[in-house]
Amino acid sequence: MKAGIVGLPNVGKSTLFNCLSNARAQSANFPFCTIEPNVGVVNVPDRRLETLDKLVVPERVVPATVEIVDIAGLVKGASKGEGLGNQFLGNIRETDAILHVLRCFENDNIVHVDGSIDPIRDKETIDIELQLKDLETADKKLEKVKRAARTGNKEAQKEEAALSKAKEALEAGKSVRVVDFTEEERTDFINPLQFITDKPVMYVCNVDEASASSGNTHVDRVKEAVKDENAEVLVLAVATEADIAELEDYEERQLFLEDIGLDEAGSAKLIRGAYNLLNLETYFTAGKKEVRAWTFPKGATAPQAAGVIHTDFEKGFIRAEVIAYEDFESYGSEAKVKDAGKMRVEGKDYIVKDGDVMHFRFNV
Repeated sequence: MKAGIVGLPNVGKSTLFNCLSNARAQSANFPFCTIEPNVGVVNVPDRRLETLDKLVVPERVVPATVEIVDIAGLVKGASKGEGLGNQFLGNIRETDAILHVLRCFENDNIVHVDGSIDPIRDKETIDIELQLKDLETADKKLEKVKRAARTGNKEAQKEEAALSKAKEALEAGKSVRVVDFTEEERTDFINPLQFITDKPVMYVCNVDEASASSGNTHVDRVKEAVKDENAEVLVLAVATEADIAELEDYEERQLFLEDIGLDEAGSAKLIRGAYNLLNLETYFTAGKKEVRAWTFPKGATAPQAAGVIHTDFEKGFIRAEVIAYEDFESYGSEAKVKDAGKMRVEGKDYIVKDGDVMHFRFNV
């Protein structure tokens, strides 16, 4: 599961990527600096993991991770192959969620591809290109489906109705993610087509240091523009975050954050936001050898969650011993949780909750 960083050239995508990952993507003051997508595997900040580390004192701690992809900047006409359009659109189609970076700061020393700062215009430029590409996808599929629908094929008629909804929205300048499909339409007809504008999105407003804690008028305009999209908006001073990331001393980093009015790095909020955007949750295993955060898709059953560790765990699943994170934190150890009768034994139908501390019994 991976989230792609997208935006116009020179809005701060590669600087953000460098800030989030240990990889050092090239960052420069001209368009198309990034051509091949850079990929980074980023640790997900989780205070619960820090608490379990203190309580269990294991030999090692392994956090959850999320994959972040830095994709080439897009320009007007990308849907027709302008700039690096075809490559950009191919790369973004392969991601599961979008982190859309919008430039919300003034700086005469950093050129803007359109000559002025206007995040709403920038957003619309990318939205239009993605929507045009999706419209092309919908039209191609509709051509085939309509022929089958005319013969009286009931399934094809359902598919035609779903695709027509998508086409109508796209032609009106809306994204597929805002269309109200039935569960059947979405599962059977829309999801398989992987519409780019159907991917969940977070708008990252890249601001100057002075606007890091409270935003600015550009940010206010973005929030107003996306209020009906069911999308998240995050304010981030990307250049400042990059400077903070370079500091090796934890206390220095905290002092820097306090100076600009933040209680934690915005990059940490972004990583957690990307994790949520991908519909992922975390359960923990906790023992003296290792405390580990495991990533699973929201709504997974106990056997499916066990399969994240090893497929044998899912195949031979017998039961799961489960402790709520809050109980582990409250009582301070697995033994005390057991003594208090707070450990539960769950079967194959149990839906795993975010934060569960789990031990699986299996037989193969």
